[in-house]
Amino acid sequence: NQIKAEIKNTTSDYDKEKLQERLAKLSGGVAVLYVGAASEVEMKEKKDRVDDALCATRAAIEEGIVPGGGVAYIRASEALEGLKGDNEDETTGIEIIKRAIEEPLRQIVANAGKEGAVVVQKVREGKGDFGYNARTDVYENLHAAGVVDPAKVTRVALENAASIAGMFLTTECVIV
Repeated sequence: NQIKAEIKNTTSDYDKEKLQERLAKLSGGVAVLYVGAASEVEMKEKKDRVDDALCATRAAIEEGIVPGGGVAYIRASEALEGLKGDNEDETTGIEIIKRAIEEPLRQIVANAGKEGAVVVQKVREGKGDFGYNARTDVYENLHAAGVVDPAKVTRVALENAASIAGMFLTTECVIV
């Protein structure tokens, strides 16, 4: 209970993570993963994948999950329908975000060799977790199919994209 209280009271992410590790070790909730491979390069690749999965799992535990495959963004864009800014620039910004927020789904669909506009429209017509599963080429409930994203990752990606876009707008010259 003392460790749990310290976790709640600490403001440092590092301290919080270390305290959570200590609590997990004391409660028997620790796993050791051995990653092996034929070469060092392959082993590093596998280790990176395991680290990514671990971080995604922690993010999902922290803030929950949303339907994957870009569907969460499509559902979020529905909240922007009919929204008007205080001025013309804000309204233009809202329209830009509504279009840009479709891009993750469009890219997933393009990678699967399909037409993005058609799939985006069909997903828009659906409700909730309904979306396009690129792996199986089926429209279905993505949550039930196990196609999910950590809500924190989805939120932070959108926040960072908005931050970068703002930086580009206020920069006179950019070399890409």
